[in-house]
Amino acid sequence: MFGVIAEFERDIIRQRTMEGLTAARAMGRSGGRPFALNKDQRREMVKMRNEGRSLSELSRLFGISRSTIARTYEAAS
Repeated sequence: MFGVIAEFERDIIRQRTMEGLTAARAMGRSGGRPFALNKDQRREMVKMRNEGRSLSELSRLFGISRSTIARTYEAAS
C-alpha cells in the first residue's frame, strides 16, 4: 500500500517539476552549467587551433583546461 502512495507522490513531483521547467523556458531561462567560452571565443579558439596552436597554449590563453579546449574543438569540427 505504501509503495502505491510513494509512486503516486513521485509522479506528482515529476509532473510539477516538468511544468516548472516549461514555465522557466517560456520566460527565457535555461538550465545547466554555462559554457566556459562564449561563441566569439569558441570561434577564435577553433581558428587558432587550426593554425597549429597547442592545447596547452590555448588553455593558458583562455584560462580553461586542456580537456575543455579539446572537447570544444571536437564539437566545433
